[in-house]
Amino acid sequence: MVVGKVSEFIGSLYYLCVTLLRFKNIMKLKNYLLLLALLLAVGVRAQVPTGDKYPKREFRAAWIQAVNGQFRGVPTERLKQTLISQLNSLQGAGINAIIFQVRPEADALYASQHEPWSRFLTGTQGQMPSPMWDPMQFMIEECRKRNMEFHAWINPYRVKTSLKNQLAPEHIYNQHPEWFVTYGDQLYFDPALPESREYICKIVTDIVSRYDVDAIHMDDYFYPYPIKGVDFPDNASFARYGGGFTNKADWRRSNVNVLIKKLHETIRGVKPWVKFGISPFGIYRNQKSDPLGSNTNGLQNYDDLYADVLLWAREGWIDYNIPQIYWEIGHKAADYETLVKWWATHSENRPLFIGQSVPKTVQFADPQNSSINQLPRKMALQRAYQTIGGSCQWPASAVIENAGKYRDALVQEYHKYPALVPVFDFMDNKAPDKVRKVKKVWTADGYLLFWTAPKAEDEMDKAVQYVVYRFDNKEDVDLEDPSHIVAVTRNNFYKMPYENGKTKYRYVVTALDRLHNESKSVSKKVKL
Repeated sequence: MVVGKVSEFIGSLYYLCVTLLRFKNIMKLKNYLLLLALLLAVGVRAQVPTGDKYPKREFRAAWIQAVNGQFRGVPTERLKQTLISQLNSLQGAGINAIIFQVRPEADALYASQHEPWSRFLTGTQGQMPSPMWDPMQFMIEECRKRNMEFHAWINPYRVKTSLKNQLAPEHIYNQHPEWFVTYGDQLYFDPALPESREYICKIVTDIVSRYDVDAIHMDDYFYPYPIKGVDFPDNASFARYGGGFTNKADWRRSNVNVLIKKLHETIRGVKPWVKFGISPFGIYRNQKSDPLGSNTNGLQNYDDLYADVLLWAREGWIDYNIPQIYWEIGHKAADYETLVKWWATHSENRPLFIGQSVPKTVQFADPQNSSINQLPRKMALQRAYQTIGGSCQWPASAVIENAGKYRDALVQEYHKYPALVPVFDFMDNKAPDKVRKVKKVWTADGYLLFWTAPKAEDEMDKAVQYVVYRFDNKEDVDLEDPSHIVAVTRNNFYKMPYENGKTKYRYVVTALDRLHNESKSVSKKVKL
C-alpha cells in the first residue's frame, strides 16, 4: 500500500506541535499559532477523499469467530454447509479476505501436530471431529474458490476463557504447568518466559509451513485486560527475568515486543510472502497519558495491555494493523472519528485498515442526519485518508444477517465493484510477467477466453490470480477503473457473455502474484 505524503506531513507537523507544547517557553506564541494554522489547513485538505469513489484496491475483510460457539458440536456436513453459506454471502458483499479463528485457547480448529482439537469445534477439547476433517484446510480451499485471502487468526497467550473449562490430557499446560499463570477466571501463558515465546513460534511455524495461509493474524489479547485492583501475577518472573528494568510496565512491553519481533522473523523465514497482522484495541494512548495520544478516555494498548503497536509498525515487525475502532461517531470517551483521524496520522508506514463494528454502525444515527445510520459517514471518513487502505467487519455474522441493511449497502454502493487487495510493496514490489497466448475459443460450455500463465523463477514471482477487464471497442483502456473488472479468478480462462456476435469489445487480462502485484496487460478484441 502506498502511504500518502500528505498524511505523513500531517503526522510530522502533529509531532512537532506537541513537542513545541512541551517546550512552549522557547517559542513565541504567534509563531506557534502560525504553525498550528498550517497544520489545520493541511488536515482539512487531507480529509477530502483522495481516491476514486470506488477504489480499485481496498482491503475488505471480515472476522469469523469460533469462541461465540457457532461451530460447537455441529455435525461435520452441516457445519461445512454453514461455512459455505457464510462465504457465499460475504463474497456477494464484496469481501476479499477472511480472518478465521483457528486457535482460541492453545487448541486447534485444524489438524495440529502440537495442540488438541478445540472444544469450540467438537464440544470437548481433544476430541477429534467425526468424520475426520480439517476446518482450516477446508476454509482455505473455499476461500481460494472465491478469490479471497485467508488469514489464520490465533490467540497467543490465552489458555482458558474460564477456569471451569477442562483441558485435554495432551494440552501443553499438563506438560508444563510452570509456564502458565492464573489471572481472574482465566489461564494464560506467562509472556515473560522464553519457553512461552518459543512454543508460540513453534505453533506458528507449524501453521505456516503446512497450510497455504496468506497471513497470521492476532487480535487485541496480549497481557490480559486488567481486573480492577488485581495485578497480573508475574512478580517471580520479574525477579528472574527483569534485570535491566526498573519499571515493570516497560518490562512487560518488552516481553511482548520480543514475541512480536520473533514471530515476524519466524514467518518470514518459513514463507516470505505470508503476512503478519495485528488488530489491537482501538486506543493506543490517551492524551492524559501522553500528549501524542488521542483525545480519548479509555483503556490503552500501551499502558494497560502492554502492546506498543506503533513501535511494531515503525520497526517493521508487523505487516498490517487493524485497530478495533468499535465505537460510534460521537462516543464521549472514544469518538470513532477522532480515532480514525488519529490512526491515519500514525500508520508508521505500514498498511492500516479500520476494524468496524457492524452493530455499532447501524445502531447509531448519523449526527448530522438522524434518518440514516453511520455507515455512509464512516465509509467517507475511511476513504478520505491515503494511509487507510480498507477495513475489516466485526462480526462477519452481522454482515451475513444484513443487520440494519448493512450488507445491502455494501452490495449496492460501497462494494459495488470488485477491489484488489492492496499491494504490500515493502514485502515484494516485483510484478509477475504478463500472461501469454491469449485466445478466444468456442467450446461446449460457451465462448471462452483462454490464456497461459507467465513463467516464474520462484514462488514470489508466480501468478496465482488473474484479473479480466472489459471495455467497449473504442473506449480508452483504464485499468484503474474497477467498474471494468468482470472477473478475478484463479482459472486460466473466462466465459464471455455471448450476445449476437455483432458487438465489439476489448478484453484485457493481467496476472497477480501472491502479494497482489499486477502484471502488464494483454488485450484481445472479441465480437459478442
